[in-house]
Amino acid sequence: MDLGLKGKGAIVTGGSRGIGKRIARSLAAEGCHLTLCARGEDQLQETAEELRATGAEVLALPLDLTDPGAAAHLIDEAARHFGRLDVLVNNVGGNRRKPFEETTDEDWDAILDLNFKTHVRCSRTAIPHLKADGGGAIVFISSIFGREAGGPGLSIYNTTKSALISLAKIMALELAPHGIRVNSVAPGSIRFPGGSWDRRVQNDPEGMKQFVAENLPLGRFGTAEEVADVVTFLASERASLITGACLNVDGGQSRSLI
Repeated sequence: MDLGLKGKGAIVTGGSRGIGKRIARSLAAEGCHLTLCARGEDQLQETAEELRATGAEVLALPLDLTDPGAAAHLIDEAARHFGRLDVLVNNVGGNRRKPFEETTDEDWDAILDLNFKTHVRCSRTAIPHLKADGGGAIVFISSIFGREAGGPGLSIYNTTKSALISLAKIMALELAPHGIRVNSVAPGSIRFPGGSWDRRVQNDPEGMKQFVAENLPLGRFGTAEEVADVVTFLASERASLITGACLNVDGGQSRSLI
């Protein structure tokens, strides 16, 4: 299926590794011109070179998006370099796991900034460019723990991931008249080399077998490529009637009815 993304300008934040890297790879395979950003320059440049080796045009910008001025630099430079902006994938994020009572204002500020405000700043800056180019797509990478309880120790993570889903819904309503679709994606337990689930499997293989048996109906972890393919579809005109939605990519793991 031709997704109609050839020659489109796409940005992926946190695009140097993990799910972000696979999203970049999937968009590149469809012919997008890519702008990637990440804090770690070495890994970012390595990923950019891997994508260029496949024929993709890639602009790599080492940035810390928690710097309030970084989002504007990222978006404006991407639009200037490729002459257009059609797709923004807000992927950057992280976590601080601890009981709520032990969380500090600094913990909340740090993760709210990383998981939420970076997405707000990037999206707000991208909208004028998307409007000018006749519309486009914004995708937020949330989590199934933005749709339901993630369990003890995840109060900050849960809050920020829920906020992304809510933000995407309201933005979708506001931007529909401008041809800009806004959706979120909620991955479940995704295993990729170097990721947290991969480390847990290596450190406790028997415990993880039990986790899979109890929590993952398909009998396996998801892959970053499976998340990336959904994101790429949502970014394309093949998803032209999908906006304001949150799509689970979790193999039936989540327990929410909606």
